[in-house]
Amino acid sequence: MEYKILLPGLCCILFAYYVYTPIPENVEEYWKVAILDAAMKTSSLTATLFENVGLIKYRDFFSLLVNTLLTKAVSDENITVIDTDISDIPVRLYLPKKKSERRRPAVIYIHGGAFVVGSTKLMPYDFLNRWTANKLDAVVLGIDYRLAPQHQFPAAIDDCVSVVKIFLQDKILAKYGVDPTRICISGDSSGGTLVAILTQMLQDDPEFKDKIKAQALIYPGLQFIDTLTPSYREYEHGPFLSKEVAINLASLYLTKDKELRRAALRNEHMPQDSRHLFKFVNWSVFLPEKYKKNHVYTEPILGKLNSSYPKFPHNRISPLLASDSQLQNLPLTYVLTCEHDILRDDGLIYVKRLRNAGVPVTHDHIEEGIHGALSFTTAPLFLNLGLRIRDKYISWLEKNL
Repeated sequence: MEYKILLPGLCCILFAYYVYTPIPENVEEYWKVAILDAAMKTSSLTATLFENVGLIKYRDFFSLLVNTLLTKAVSDENITVIDTDISDIPVRLYLPKKKSERRRPAVIYIHGGAFVVGSTKLMPYDFLNRWTANKLDAVVLGIDYRLAPQHQFPAAIDDCVSVVKIFLQDKILAKYGVDPTRICISGDSSGGTLVAILTQMLQDDPEFKDKIKAQALIYPGLQFIDTLTPSYREYEHGPFLSKEVAINLASLYLTKDKELRRAALRNEHMPQDSRHLFKFVNWSVFLPEKYKKNHVYTEPILGKLNSSYPKFPHNRISPLLASDSQLQNLPLTYVLTCEHDILRDDGLIYVKRLRNAGVPVTHDHIEEGIHGALSFTTAPLFLNLGLRIRDKYISWLEKNL
């Protein structure tokens, strides 16, 4: 009984402490963001404590919280919603009911969640995909790829590739009335990572080259090479997404060994023979001057991890490592970045590199923005920022699909 009282009391104390932890003053809806930030920090610390005493894994604690927002496939007067499988991978389809005189565009949406939590069936994604289907009169496909740590690299990208390649078959597109020349792949956060990797892979495949008209990346993570970019330094503690939470979760996609997490937090996780990769993510070259500020570029430290540690194909983890010649083949691209976000510089560097390669890019940067805002567009707590991001994204799709 004492423990039942002690634990909620401790959580309340932590929450109150974090609410009054300073966050950037120009953040939109300051107190709402402060509450969300405090809730995330309290959850992270609670998850760490629970894992250390053997009650529940860090990732599983977050999954329990997130999965309270799962929805069923409920159709409405405008949209038929179907949960089904493509290549044994769960997907959710949104099909407009009204007849169309021409084939419709299609949007394939890949959800975020650091590769370890989340689902296309969560309330915010269900809301976004319904909205997209209604606004664009489009077929929308959400992919429920396998999650780590049960299914580690490359399970997520393999699932997305399998689903998209089947969906792009002429007979499938005809079945759903999709115009094969008007298809976009979209995603947020780690979903944006998967979109960037997937689009590069499709363009390198002669059978699927040029079958994607556009890609849309919303505050994407695009490299796991350098964890000391200016945005990682400035927003190490958030708001909302901290460096520790992001690396603790995302590293589970690669390994269950905590050695990688600890090394990545210190920027000491790259193997000895990887220096040639740094030129693709060197922020001192690619970031606009206003974001460099007084930061001094230092290379990640090499060779600190055990030499027997497994090596991964970095271009399937960090899409920023694509060569300029690979980038030249990419389709019309939309990138949205937020100022107060550890992943901000990933998006800014990608925009610069794509433009240098001649790819048509639309870039929206939100000075008052935070990571994850698109997940707060429904009750009980929504951010106007999330609705603004949604509207910017939908507006771009309307003009370009």
